[in-house]
Amino acid sequence: MFCNLLLAIVVSASIDSTMLMLGDQTDMHLQVTQEKDEKVEWPVFGETLQEGLEIVDRTIVDTTTLPDGRLQLNQYLTLTSFQDSLFSINPVAFASGEDTFFTEAMALNVIQPFEVDTTLAITDIKDIEKAPIWWWGIIRWILLALLLVALGVGIYYLVQWYRKRQQPEEEIIEPELLRPAEEVALEKLDAIKEAKIWKDGKVKEYQTDLTDVVREYIGRRFDVQSTEKTSDETLREMENILVKGQGGKVPCTKEDGKALYERLKKMLQTADLVKFAKWHTTPDENESALNTAYDFVKETTPVEQPDEQKENE
Repeated sequence: MFCNLLLAIVVSASIDSTMLMLGDQTDMHLQVTQEKDEKVEWPVFGETLQEGLEIVDRTIVDTTTLPDGRLQLNQYLTLTSFQDSLFSINPVAFASGEDTFFTEAMALNVIQPFEVDTTLAITDIKDIEKAPIWWWGIIRWILLALLLVALGVGIYYLVQWYRKRQQPEEEIIEPELLRPAEEVALEKLDAIKEAKIWKDGKVKEYQTDLTDVVREYIGRRFDVQSTEKTSDETLREMENILVKGQGGKVPCTKEDGKALYERLKKMLQTADLVKFAKWHTTPDENESALNTAYDFVKETTPVEQPDEQKENE
């Protein structure tokens, strides 16, 4: 370390390690402390610090202001060497005006970690060898993957089984599709006729039950999803069938079909007034609606042809 008391310039150098393996690296720290108004020329380094010592990296000169107002400048040099030798690092010179300041000398011992037998002849580099296939490792990973898949499938079916047990069993309802539509409809109309709930003031329930039977019959007989349609939508489709004779599904004549359509229209409209407008029907209107339902089912029931007529056709 060199110190000029008049100029108050202090230069120093230190090294992180004084012993280094061949090819390893270590940092050399350079530091200058000076007054703010002083100008110190920093040394310029090339690729080497000196013969045998290479500079592989360096930082920029960093300036820090000290509490007493002076400046401290720092730089780090990363050194390496490929020579097995004890190096004496020369002092580093800093200039300020006509004065030159030197850091202290240091020593760096570079050690060869292995001995080289110079008596052996130089041989070629060995060919690249293929690593053997680790079959057990591959099989182990495959087995692990299969185990995870089996575990996932098992958990899935276990969850499905648990959910199925938690759900209440649904009541199985036997469909009536095997029985003729007119047979089912007439049977339900007989039950409504016998109950006569309209006499107990349950006119809305009576009209609802009656139109439900007719709508279900229309759905099965004419493929018109009446239960999912309004009365107007149902009547439009039934007009094409009963009045206009489209599809040839009605055994009655055109005049009878028109009269039957008008009766069906009156029954559905009356039922809508009762259900949605709180209309109060008379006993005669209730009986008339039931008779209309009976007649509609009977007159639209397909007529079975005699066997002789079927054979002639």
